[in-house]
This record gives sequence, structure tokens and C-alpha cells, in this order.
Amino acid sequence: MPNEHDAPPTAAVLLIGDEILSGRTQDANLAYIARFLAAFGIDICEARVVRDVESEIAGAINVLRERFTYVFTTGGIGPTHDDITADAVGRAFGVTVDHNPEALALLAPRYKPGEFNEMRRRMARIPQGAILIRNSVSTAPGFQIANVFVLAGVPTVMRAMLEDVGPRLSKGRVVISRTISAHVGEGRIAAGLAQIQHENPSVAIGSYPYSAETGPGVQLVTRGREGEAVEKATAEIEAMLRVEGIISGRVDV
Repeated sequence: MPNEHDAPPTAAVLLIGDEILSGRTQDANLAYIARFLAAFGIDICEARVVRDVESEIAGAINVLRERFTYVFTTGGIGPTHDDITADAVGRAFGVTVDHNPEALALLAPRYKPGEFNEMRRRMARIPQGAILIRNSVSTAPGFQIANVFVLAGVPTVMRAMLEDVGPRLSKGRVVISRTISAHVGEGRIAAGLAQIQHENPSVAIGSYPYSAETGPGVQLVTRGREGEAVEKATAEIEAMLRVEGIISGRVDV
């Protein structure tokens, strides 16, 4: 596993479900996972959305798990017929999927006698060799197999599962960011920003325009793992804005 002296650990997120692609459900998980992983110094480098098709889920998992340190999937581990993520993960790893005794023991006490039917037992189907991910909200577990973490799609449950995942993750150096808000259209300062970016290659500089009643504005974000480099680039942006007579201020330090 990587440590803080190696290249930063990376991650991909695979959002699973026809309801996301149809627009019926608006995803809230990607942004939360990104913020959660940022605290560990883990960069999300790719995110995908796939249909409820076993072969497509398995194919995406196999591509992503080879490219990134971690893969996080959300969705498709409930009790209904279209919850096929466990089978897709089993297919990706070439292992069988069956009722996990530990998962059954967690779930059974939640139901009255006779209510723990076969469809509810589906939530205990786990690929061979996987480790359970506990969930303090609804008990039904997710699971980890190798570098793939399989989480629920319901945001509150997914977040509870991440708390169990956190201690399993390797840490990189946390990204430092600074944000400057400026009352200007970004086209006016594009050349200056490009020059500052060229002179500070270890810092990522982003420009995010917005509109306000007072006119156009832009948020300028500097990000990097070297604190001195981030501060240097931020100071150079502030100096450029002052020279141009542009009103600005830091809004996120």
C-alpha cells in the first residue's frame, strides 16, 4: 500500500443504476466521497455511471481496479431483482456469490419471525473472499474485495459505510487549497493566470466564473500538496489582480 512518501493514492467512483442515468435520481454520493477521501490525501481521478447491466458493471470494475489504488461503487446492493452489484463484482473477480453467514447474522435480528424472506436475504449475498463493511444506519452491509469497496446507493447509508472504510485506507499528503473571489470576467485575466500557472507547475489553478447582480465574477482556486508553493501561486494571483485594479478577497483559507 502507498504511504505519504509515495505517489498519492488514487481512487475511482462507479455510480450504478438506471435511475441515475434516467434522471429520476440525482446523485449525491460522488461529492461526499470526494470530500471524504480528500481528508486522507486520496485523489479521485475518474468517475463513471453505468446501467444495471451485470456485464457492464463487471467490465467497468475490472478496468478501474487496475488503474487506481481504490474503487468505490455505490448502488445495487438492496433486496430487489435489479440489485445486481454483488453478482457483477463476483463476475469481475471470477468468484462465487452466496449468502454470507456473518451478514445473515447481522440482518436476521432486524425482522420478526417469518419476515426474513428470500428477497431480504439477498442483502446477505457476498462474493467469496470479501470482507463486510458495517453500516450503522440500516445494518445491511456493504463489502470490500481487494481494492474495491461496494457501498449502498442511499446517501445516508453510504456515508455510514464510509466510516467503516476509513481506517482501511492508506493516506497520502492532503491537498491544500486557497480560493480568491474576484469581481471580474475571467477573460480579462486569462493571460495572467496562464503565465502564473506556467511558472507554478506543481500547483493546479482553476478558474470558475459566476454571475451576480453586481456583474461577472470568478473564483480562482489554487490546489497542491506543497503549502509554500500554493501560497506563492495564490500571492501571485492576488498581486496580478491588484495591478489590474480588480477588487478581490480570499473566501476559503
